[in-house]
This record gives sequence, structure tokens and C-alpha cells, in this order.
Amino acid sequence: MRCPYCGARDSRVIDSRELGAGDSIRRRRECPTCGRRFTTYERVEPSGLMVIKRDGRREEFDSRKLRDKLRLALTKRPVSQEEVDRIVATVERELLAMGTVEVPSTVIGEIVLRELKELDEVAYIRFASVYRRFADLEDLRREMEALGGRRSESVSS
Repeated sequence: MRCPYCGARDSRVIDSRELGAGDSIRRRRECPTCGRRFTTYERVEPSGLMVIKRDGRREEFDSRKLRDKLRLALTKRPVSQEEVDRIVATVERELLAMGTVEVPSTVIGEIVLRELKELDEVAYIRFASVYRRFADLEDLRREMEALGGRRSESVSS
């Protein structure tokens, strides 16, 4: 691994840790040339998974794009970065388990909504308003009532 400080081609791994559900590894490295330390991450890249958008376009699945959309929905919410990473890992794992090369964007959206519903209801509504393309406040009200109905069911159980 190339040193980001001096550009030397060799570095020494001084510590390795699994992250999340073991889907990635964090490595602390040290450059023998300049002596500085840096961190690298390794994870399995989903090979060539294509997302079919609503308008028929196809684009490669990008976990960074998903992470950015989640961060947007979770703005100013008390949710850790580890939870965001967990949701992204869950989505990737479920998509890979499908065993297909192409997946509709709606499948990704539904997985994210399911995860957000359990994690943070405000973020769920934010994400749903864009994903489900709420046309007006009535759409928002219906979604909130459905969410409230789910809550009262779990309280009475």
C-alpha cells in the first residue's frame, strides 16, 4: 500500500480489525520510509451490480451514493455513523444474496425504508417523501398515519 504522505510503495500493517458485520476490515499501517501512520479500509466490492432506475436507465450500484442519501435523511438525527454503515451493509448483503446482476432501484428503496422505519421515524418520513414522491401534504399525512398505526400496534402487543 502506497504511503499517502511520502509516496513510498511499501507499508507495514500494525493492526487489523473487522468492522460492522465483518464486511470490511480497518488496517492501521506504518510507512518504513517516513515513519508516519495511516488507516486503510478493505471491503468486498459487489462486482458489476447494476441498478435499474425508474426511467429505465441503468447505473452501477454505488454504496457511497446510498450512504450520502442516508446521511441526508438522518441530518440532525441522533444516529451514529455505525448505524448508517450497518444499513448500507444490509442493503449490499441483501442485493448480493439475490444473485442477480441487475436490481430495480425500488428494491433498494424498500430495504432502506424498512431499516429506517426501525431506526428513526423522522428519517423514515424524510426518505419516504423523496422515494415515494409525495405530491402534497395529504400524502405525507397518510404515511405518518400508517407509521402511527404501526406504533400503536406495537405498544398494545
